[in-house]
Amino acid sequence: MSSLRFNAVEEAFKKKALEVAAPSKFTSDYYGKYVFNKAAMVKYLSKDTLKALNNVIQKGATLDIALANQVAAGMKLWATELGATHYTHWFQPLTDGTAEKHDSFIDYAGAPGEAIIEDFSGKLLAQQEPDASSFPNGGIRSTFEARGYTAWDPSSPAFVVDDALVIPTIFISYTGEALDLKAPLLKALAAIDKAAVAVCQMFDPNVKKVVAYLGWEQEYFLVDEGLYATRPDLVLTGRTLMGHDSAKNQQLDDHYFGSVPTRVASYMKDIEFEAYKYGIPAKTRHNEVAPNQFELAPIYGECNLAVDQNLLMMSIMKRVARRHGFRLLLHEKPFAGINGSGKHNNWSLGTDTGVVLHAPGKTAEENLQFVTFLVNTLMAVYKHNGLLKASIMTAQNAHRLGANEAPPAIVSAFLGTQLTAILDKLENSTSEEAIIIDDKKQLHLGIPSIPEVFLDNTDRNRTSPFAFTGNRFEFRAVGSSANCSSAMAALNTAVAAQLLEFKAEVDAKIASGLTKEKAIFDVIKSYIKECKAIRFDGNGYSDEWKVEAAKRGLDCETSVPKIIEAYTSKSSVALFEKMGVLNEKELHARNEVKWETYTKKIQIEARVLGDLAINHIIPVATRYQALLLDNVYKTKAVFAADKAEKIASQDMALIEEIAERISIIKDNVEALVEARKAANVIEHEDKKATAYHDVVLPYFDVIRYNIDKLELVVDDEMWTLPKYRELLFIR
Repeated sequence: MSSLRFNAVEEAFKKKALEVAAPSKFTSDYYGKYVFNKAAMVKYLSKDTLKALNNVIQKGATLDIALANQVAAGMKLWATELGATHYTHWFQPLTDGTAEKHDSFIDYAGAPGEAIIEDFSGKLLAQQEPDASSFPNGGIRSTFEARGYTAWDPSSPAFVVDDALVIPTIFISYTGEALDLKAPLLKALAAIDKAAVAVCQMFDPNVKKVVAYLGWEQEYFLVDEGLYATRPDLVLTGRTLMGHDSAKNQQLDDHYFGSVPTRVASYMKDIEFEAYKYGIPAKTRHNEVAPNQFELAPIYGECNLAVDQNLLMMSIMKRVARRHGFRLLLHEKPFAGINGSGKHNNWSLGTDTGVVLHAPGKTAEENLQFVTFLVNTLMAVYKHNGLLKASIMTAQNAHRLGANEAPPAIVSAFLGTQLTAILDKLENSTSEEAIIIDDKKQLHLGIPSIPEVFLDNTDRNRTSPFAFTGNRFEFRAVGSSANCSSAMAALNTAVAAQLLEFKAEVDAKIASGLTKEKAIFDVIKSYIKECKAIRFDGNGYSDEWKVEAAKRGLDCETSVPKIIEAYTSKSSVALFEKMGVLNEKELHARNEVKWETYTKKIQIEARVLGDLAINHIIPVATRYQALLLDNVYKTKAVFAADKAEKIASQDMALIEEIAERISIIKDNVEALVEARKAANVIEHEDKKATAYHDVVLPYFDVIRYNIDKLELVVDDEMWTLPKYRELLFIR
């Protein structure tokens, strides 16, 4: 590293005060301090108000204005005691991020101009009106049609950040269409609750509610803030558009689970302290595979709340990073040549009776229920594997998936040898040998291993996008920067629809005279055969799997714009409309947003790459080339002709290489600009996005390759951009 860049890092770090508050000895003393949780509700709401609110949250009762006023009064008192002076509706527009508009509690006590009071009514709690046309909406709202509404989500608790009471909400248009990611998720969770309860009651009539659970694992990179500021590509796009591999990166496997650097350990402690104050149960922290890459993960939680906590956590991580002289990178592939970052979504279903539906039981009947939910999940993934891929595919995640570091861009499910053997035996057995009812009417499956299926009965397959891990499925293809709502809405909707279909088929067989157990078995057996193509326990990175997956009829598309089309396929539209999650208009609008977002991200990257190539890289390379030329002339003037020719020839080879690479870069930047101009005039967003993928994007690799080669030969002191060896190793 040049002395100039090293000093910049040192000075930036020295000037940062690590404002780390000293936590209490016990986490429980301050856990959830800034969350309007059950403990706060008990203190600030009357018993009748709390009972009515719980009825709204747990049973979906109507929230009337009288109840909203009572909750608002208690919530405001709690928030102001914590220093809040403003409130905001916090929602999730179609940007994968969050949005908020802060309003003060103050209002006039009487006529305008008179004394003011602090007021927060039920109406203000329940609803606000942001500008719907200023957020991505896919054509649902025109520029002159600005009205949109945010509506309070009582199932996700409010919290206080700095001086603002933050209220989680949905975001809908004036005409009722969802303009966010939370509203469809809530509908999907309601759908799977209803469908799963109906199936559970075939085994236990006492089940009244089923909850979808989510445990996210957040991977991220940290870089020194001083170095970050000198990399325009990192600042503007979140990833490095150029940069040669460091001589040492992750090839020694010495970073994964290694000792956490002191500065990073301090950062981790700080974000955990902040997380606990907001009721986020951060549990695990460790070094990830790549240098400067780390991970944190919370305790498993209810899906909607877990999504909100992840969004808040990403905000906390960014804010705290600045205090420690870091910048947080959540891009799925900020550095070429090393692992990118994902956000594994661990998902399962659980009942209000305490049963985890994706966990094996101890009795045959419990395991029949387990196999029922296992196989129906596989069926849902099989039928909608293209949709699930579309739910996690972005311009950023496309760099990571299929890169021999993350799951391939083909959705398959991993079960492990034991469960695979069980399903294979079920598939090939007859109902008579598979189901036996003894004198005590206890259900048995005629498979010796079924009554004791062990937790953690599978190995872990890091190449599988959707892997069973003992008592849950791990959707490993979700990207680091993503809002988990997209993946969870698609998955829960697909499984809900499949459970409804299963229940209908079983009921039909029972009506025809079969026993309940035999009807369940027959349907499960047919499903095992039908969805077998989705099961794959081998190496997802191999070329052989790509060929095999295509033969099995799985979605093998790799173009992001074409992958997105799965959202508006006939099967996807039918699925979402049947389950009441999204209608066809909303689905087409979302695809318009996805295509437009993809185009804009590639467009921004193309502009940044062209700018850096022409205004940074080529001038530096040209100056170095001039120095070499000057050296050639001086060498010929000083040395004898034969010796001078030998020395000069080495410099001339380098001069010619630089000239050739500069020429290639210039030509390709010009072609890139022309390709971008041609794509920009395309009217339809899907075709424009496809043009950016097929025509514009390929120039990136050629330009980058030649820039990275120049980085190896140009004088290090002259190279203006921090190199990977400097960015990737925190000191």
